[in-house]
Amino acid sequence: MSLSVAFCPHPPLLVPAVDASQVTELLELRAAAQAVVKELLSSGPERIVVVGAASAPVSLDESAGADFAPFGVPHVVGGPDHRLELPHAVGAWLLDDAGWDGPRSYTDGPAAPATRDAWLVMADGTTRRTEKAPGSFDPRAEAFDAEIVSALASGDPARLASLDQELALELGAAGVPTLAAVGRALAQQSPAAALVRHDGAPLGVGSWVADWSFA
Repeated sequence: MSLSVAFCPHPPLLVPAVDASQVTELLELRAAAQAVVKELLSSGPERIVVVGAASAPVSLDESAGADFAPFGVPHVVGGPDHRLELPHAVGAWLLDDAGWDGPRSYTDGPAAPATRDAWLVMADGTTRRTEKAPGSFDPRAEAFDAEIVSALASGDPARLASLDQELALELGAAGVPTLAAVGRALAQQSPAAALVRHDGAPLGVGSWVADWSFA
């Protein structure tokens, strides 16, 4: 199996049109996400599958898009049918920003990888890393985010699949079900390379950028 997988967070502030703050942590996170997506495209995929959480099952093609108007800016990404929720919308922006104009699809749970696909997995960590975080401070949050990062660095799909879903819910780590779904879809596979490119918690939210490559 030949497959490239990139893991990115999806705060709306990752999109420059939404973020006017120029916070260093966000600039570093954005640069890492942009770099990993460019690397993903360099693998020569025929289609990009954007994987992310949604309020209902999702299976959409490149006609789907989003407007960031709810965040104060009329910035459109993806296709003309504005149906994408935040994780997929930020994924669409990353692909647009990297110049991808080929086929893409959006799903909340990937099936077994198809030949010449690449996956862009959009998932945030906990929202309780600091007192000013969206979910307020929880002393367990940093260790749980570290467990996720360790699983990504290990390249072990089984570790993603076995992340504690109940604890994730308590800590506001809404991306964990997405990571677990990816882990299950890649069960019995081992990437030839796994790299965590960025690990931080801008604005108190666990965020990472990583990639896996399967030969």
